[in-house]
Amino acid sequence: MERHLAAVLIADVAGYGHLSQIDEEGTRARFQSDLYEVFEPKIAKHHGRLVKTMGDGVLVEFHSVVDALRCAVEIQQEKAKRNAGEPAGHRLDFRIGVNLGDIIVEGDDIHGDGVNIADRIQALAEPGGIAISGTTYDHVKSRLPVGYVSLGEQKVKSIAEPVRVYRVVLDPSAAGKTLGAPKKKFSWRVPAAAALLVLVLAGGALWFKPWTLIWPATPVQRFAYPLPDKPSVAVLPFINVSGDTEHDHLAEGLTDDLITELSKVSGLFVIARHSVFAVSTSANKIQDVASELGVHYILEGTLQRADTRLRINVKLIDAVTGLSLWAERYDRQYADLFAVQDDVIGKIISALEVKLSEGERDQLARIPTDNLEAYDYYMRAEQEGFFYADVETYRRTLSYYQKAIDLDPRFANAHAGIARVAVDVWRNDYNFLWSAAVARKIAYDAAGEALKIDPNNARAHTVLALLQLVDGREVEARESANRAVATQPNDPEAVANLALILAQTGSRGQAVTEMDRALRLDPSPEPSFKLLAGIVYYTSRENERAIPLLEAARDSLPRAEPAREYLAAAYVDEGKLTPAAEEKAKLMALFPDANLTYYSYLYDYWQKEDLDYHLAGLKAARVPQWPFDFQGNQADQLSESQLNDLVNNKKWAGKHRNGTQFVQFFDSAGNTAYRSANTNITGAVEIQGNRLCEKYPGYFRDRTVCGYVYRNTTTDERDLDYIQVTPQSLKYFSVAPL
Repeated sequence: MERHLAAVLIADVAGYGHLSQIDEEGTRARFQSDLYEVFEPKIAKHHGRLVKTMGDGVLVEFHSVVDALRCAVEIQQEKAKRNAGEPAGHRLDFRIGVNLGDIIVEGDDIHGDGVNIADRIQALAEPGGIAISGTTYDHVKSRLPVGYVSLGEQKVKSIAEPVRVYRVVLDPSAAGKTLGAPKKKFSWRVPAAAALLVLVLAGGALWFKPWTLIWPATPVQRFAYPLPDKPSVAVLPFINVSGDTEHDHLAEGLTDDLITELSKVSGLFVIARHSVFAVSTSANKIQDVASELGVHYILEGTLQRADTRLRINVKLIDAVTGLSLWAERYDRQYADLFAVQDDVIGKIISALEVKLSEGERDQLARIPTDNLEAYDYYMRAEQEGFFYADVETYRRTLSYYQKAIDLDPRFANAHAGIARVAVDVWRNDYNFLWSAAVARKIAYDAAGEALKIDPNNARAHTVLALLQLVDGREVEARESANRAVATQPNDPEAVANLALILAQTGSRGQAVTEMDRALRLDPSPEPSFKLLAGIVYYTSRENERAIPLLEAARDSLPRAEPAREYLAAAYVDEGKLTPAAEEKAKLMALFPDANLTYYSYLYDYWQKEDLDYHLAGLKAARVPQWPFDFQGNQADQLSESQLNDLVNNKKWAGKHRNGTQFVQFFDSAGNTAYRSANTNITGAVEIQGNRLCEKYPGYFRDRTVCGYVYRNTTTDERDLDYIQVTPQSLKYFSVAPL
């Protein structure tokens, strides 16, 4: 291994990713033109060696540091002339860094701290400018007709000691002059001589780049959140530059997969998909995006597909310094998509110096499917989103997941996707897609199949945790939820559902901590996630935090029953009785059969203290005890013996309050069959005192539901003799001939 002292020049295009998004081929052509017409002639003139190009960057070695800086100066002067006639959106402005240091030579390549320092300090140069290290400055400060501005000692990544850094001022009138390092507290009161020097250098800077000496605020000071104590990354949505929106889902799918895979690394902090897609529409500059999301690093890229070919450009940027840590261009077959993903992930982990556990290596090495057509359907399902109780979206999503499974039955993520939809249908008692029993079985089976294929599938573990929670198996639910988070520590869905399970099993403080973490991972969440977060805070008695989230969810999901239900109760708890009444009124207008008895059954797996708290809040908001605010007269209520006579080998015929007609049959053994225009179910019936209790396997999560029967003395449906009230319905009927 050869080592020697050398001058290293590194140049990088400022804003290359943004320019590529506008015009990828044109930007690449202009870079190649600058390389051939500017860089290579200047490098040859000053006896340098072009080691390699790196995406949109250039690495050059010189024997003389004076030659290196002279080359850098002439390149920037030539570029300034070429850019003068170019429109702003077509200009390529290079940042150049020059360092004198020890390098390692391996074949035609060079690396080591000497190269690393040059790479780090080029990010401190202005677009169109030059930054040099202290060792370079010491050798060249009086050798070239340029001036210098000291940036003082800078702490740069992967270098143990701070590095002295200087910016170069190209105005000849500043030649030989150096402006001292800025103090922590800037003062406008400076000695006259120093003031004159400032004016001279500033004048030169304005002649070259007007903003060169305007010191920007440190980006970290503008961050919306404190930076995590581990490398933090946001993967911006890849831009489809194919010119065909048919491939948008492919670009979004690549973004999703990179986020998902990076989320498995415990040594990283990774922002969730919804937040990066949300922020990218409102913030264009890399530092603005990083500031809004509170991350140190940004990954951006473009994707272009033409038949079987795939071209992907990727760049990892240090948003604090503006440094481009790594950039690559892939021109591959579409079949190599997973290989490209693996390479990108590996390069990110290497660039950020993250150590992987053995389990993480195994997880990252796993290919989701060998069938790219199945993968395409899976990505379409994921892009459908997850809208609360939106039946049409559910159906489209399920069809895509199923097509993926048909093409590859061992596609674990597709099985887990079906499980995710099914558990939502089951635990929220939706009957528009499947009955509760069918949804429960699908959720268990699909999650089980996913875990059989991939024991570390985080989504499947989360679904299993929710199933176990509602089944009353609290210890197992916690174990499954923790397993999901351990498998994918940066997945806000897994973390938020762990928070929900903790909140509903008595660990409120820990639940709040986990929910805070989930919202930090997904700071701009989708409405259903805000609803989940609001429920967690509400259950944990953090209503000041719950209410804004529930309000946002309600506004985005105006027909979502839980948003209005929880909001009414939360308002009551905060003493906001007027908005509580308004919310209750809207709830009843949308769901006139909403009632306290139904909610007591729906949440029967909660801790008693939490259920009582919720029901008390709803009652104070004046949510009725029974559907349609039915209030039976005690004198009209049937007794135990009368109920027995009414269900012993009898047939009921009548209609629901909503107008649906029905018939119901009872035998002497306690069996019942119910028929209506769209329902045909059988179950069991029993008398408990003066209550009539029914259980229909597959409905209402297999719960036994009890209600009362009254003689109909009301003015409604006067031709029908009785009224049955249950948590789910209000029915008018008479006994009919068998």
